[in-house]
Amino acid sequence: MPASRWSQLATRNSNALTLDPGVFTKTDPAEIAQSLKQSAEHSRRRRATPFRSAMSMLTFYINRAGTELPEKQRRILEAAKGELRKAFGKE
Repeated sequence: MPASRWSQLATRNSNALTLDPGVFTKTDPAEIAQSLKQSAEHSRRRRATPFRSAMSMLTFYINRAGTELPEKQRRILEAAKGELRKAFGKE
């Protein structure tokens, strides 16, 4: 398997969450956060708390996208972290 595809395999087969398709391409940070929250709360594959699992998956996606992630989408995803904290009452 090429080294550039390990993260896709990790996302698909991880014990973290089952994500909605296209969740990281949405343009509304609150919508991204709500989708991640719902996935985390309903997932039977996660090993951590719902908040930790959702935040970890968001951070993992941002990190794995690296320089390929457009700056506008990076800002949206970073804002989604704040929305996720609000959604879980972690402000």
